[in-house]
Amino acid sequence: MSPKEIFDQRQDAWIVGLNHQAWLARIEQRQQALQKFTARDAYPRILLVQSDPLEFLAGFMAACLCECPVFLGNPSWQASEWQQVLALAQPHLIWGNSPLPEMDNPRLSQPLEQGWIMVPTGGSSGKIRFAIHTWSTLTASVRGCQRHFFGTELEAINSCCWLPLYHVSGLMQFMRSLLTHGHLLLLPQHSFDNNTPLAPAIADFVDPASIQPQQYFLSLVPTQLQRLLQQGNQRLAWLARFQTMLLGGAPAWPELLQLARQHHLRLALTYGMTETASQVATLDPEQFLLGETHTGQVLPHAQITIEDEHHQPLSPNQIGQVMIQSSSLCWGYYPHPFASSDKFSTDDLGYFNDQGDLHIVGRSSRKIISGGQNIYPEEIEDALLGTGMVKDATVLGQPHSEWGQIMIAVVVPKSAAFSLPALAMLLRNKLSSFKQPKQWLVLPTLPRNPQGKVDPILLNEAIQAYSQNQNGG
Repeated sequence: MSPKEIFDQRQDAWIVGLNHQAWLARIEQRQQALQKFTARDAYPRILLVQSDPLEFLAGFMAACLCECPVFLGNPSWQASEWQQVLALAQPHLIWGNSPLPEMDNPRLSQPLEQGWIMVPTGGSSGKIRFAIHTWSTLTASVRGCQRHFFGTELEAINSCCWLPLYHVSGLMQFMRSLLTHGHLLLLPQHSFDNNTPLAPAIADFVDPASIQPQQYFLSLVPTQLQRLLQQGNQRLAWLARFQTMLLGGAPAWPELLQLARQHHLRLALTYGMTETASQVATLDPEQFLLGETHTGQVLPHAQITIEDEHHQPLSPNQIGQVMIQSSSLCWGYYPHPFASSDKFSTDDLGYFNDQGDLHIVGRSSRKIISGGQNIYPEEIEDALLGTGMVKDATVLGQPHSEWGQIMIAVVVPKSAAFSLPALAMLLRNKLSSFKQPKQWLVLPTLPRNPQGKVDPILLNEAIQAYSQNQNGG
């Protein structure tokens, strides 16, 4: 069904956490602004950058209803990231709370862009890219989720959203509730960040007694779950009442999963990405509670194969590259659609066991996933070198009990007057907060091989030797 057909059916107050009438009115305002151009077959590109859920969802729906291409933006992007986005998207309209001025200079977009939904993701070097989705690809993901959990496309999915709506994990919670005639509960960020009971935190916009967690799907990344598990028995009792808790965005560490199991949390470990409009494989909560830790079965709308370096299929229990075909797969990266609908090559390594369960064992790239966010070392290294304060730098990830991984920056100063606090301050002005190193190490030189690549074994030895010298060992 088209966005208009779906939207016309959803006139009930199904989003808990915003003023429904104000939301409908704002959608109408945005539509009227766009219809001045679409009436002339002009479909302006929209950059939507909103931290307020009402404004974001109103802008998103208006763009979809008018079939205008829309780019979803992260309000926390920094100057260098905004420059990337503007150069790539070249928007005609900017809606939102960003350092950029509201623009209103609509022109005719490329005809093939009509109805495109661009969701931000990272590239191999950490540069911002936009996966090209459509109403159809997002709908396919929702229907696959329905069939997996209910065996039918008739059951409603009620979603409890604590994740940013511009991110695929937050956007798909909205889409699941919209398309399946479910309810969407938007939880305010402060109800997650502090240790106060949930009820007082949300009482300003909804009666806490009306919320029945057992009727909702809750989506989290591992770092969020870790923090919630540290917030006392009242929050734990609330979490344990959820029908299903989708956990994805990054690998969860064994200690976290064991603790969740001890508290009888109904986790569904998921595997998916921006390019597939979220999950394409999921472990059912019943299996998780029995001790399983893989990512379960492939969802009905997707096909996953494991292939060797020659793209030949591998047998069960053989590790190889994860390849995906799916009706929810993006059309490419803006502005370049994929040349064909062939399998999507991921960075991930994994295998299927004899029962057909998908196991993800690692990544073939250097990508670091910290707190559910993808971090690409090359981008951080370029930013460090760009400060002019260091003559060499490398970035690596280390396992961490809360974040999954943390980023460590190893730098070689350019002069004796080098100041690590000053370097950290410069980087804070260049990159988003989640891209800031959690630990720093200063070395006189980095061990590189003849090809110029950092030798990881020698680097680890240098780090250990440096630490021992600093500690007087």
